[in-house]
Amino acid sequence: MIRSMTGYGRGEAVWNGHAITAEVRSVNNRYLDCTIKLPRVYSFAEDALKSAVQKRVNRGKVEVFFSVGPSENGGISISVNRPVADGYYKAMRELADTYSLADDISVSLLSRFPDVFLVEKAEEDREEAVQGLLEALNQALDEFNAMREREGAKLAEDVRGRAGTIADLTGKVEERAPGIVADYRARLTAKLQEVLSSTQIDESRILTEAAIYADKVAVDEETVRLRSHLSQLNEMLDRGGSVGRKLDFLIQEFNREANTIGSKCNDVETARIVVEIKAEIEKIREQIQNIE
Repeated sequence: MIRSMTGYGRGEAVWNGHAITAEVRSVNNRYLDCTIKLPRVYSFAEDALKSAVQKRVNRGKVEVFFSVGPSENGGISISVNRPVADGYYKAMRELADTYSLADDISVSLLSRFPDVFLVEKAEEDREEAVQGLLEALNQALDEFNAMREREGAKLAEDVRGRAGTIADLTGKVEERAPGIVADYRARLTAKLQEVLSSTQIDESRILTEAAIYADKVAVDEETVRLRSHLSQLNEMLDRGGSVGRKLDFLIQEFNREANTIGSKCNDVETARIVVEIKAEIEKIREQIQNIE
């Protein structure tokens, strides 16, 4: 399956009362460049999360954003600090007895004194936290890769269409090649007849010159290699996977063969065809920049 390097995905999970959201987005890049952004308190999970991304993404500048909501009880427990509360109560009773004061000690009064209550935040299990984050991340990566595959299918279809156009144009070059030599021979004969009107033309010399010219403008090797590259391109698209960089190298070979054909063929019609071939090659090159 061919995948685009650009995509977006979102995933959600609930862990220990926390609502976790993960978002994955990416743009083109020569290599895999992954950035994980999560709340500082969960920074211990970064390596595990980055490893999960690397297993499912091969190229692109990938950014992963996490948000972790508070738990239902905030992860906080409140209890009475008995030694402190007992101390305050005992001191107030002593104060009332010593000075014959009314005993009006109440819960609301006692609770106002410092440190009567202990407020503790429950320690969270790191391994469980990582699993919760991974659950949200994997959901986001599922959606992310599904989007990239849909885009990749469109890219592959476009590239195949342009490759078919190049194959047709290559056929026109091959059809045109014999005519180039025939035209040259006719021009050479006409020129010699004009210059040597009173002298019989040496047919063997014309044949020799035509043969030399034919060797110079022969593009058989180039068109064969070009067709081989087209076949290889289609095989890569069929095979799928992370083929973007290989396609990038292959398209350079396309350009090399097209340039050689253009430089060899001293023919206006062939030159026009080569320009069309190079235009299609450039469009393919632009498309494969988006392929993983």
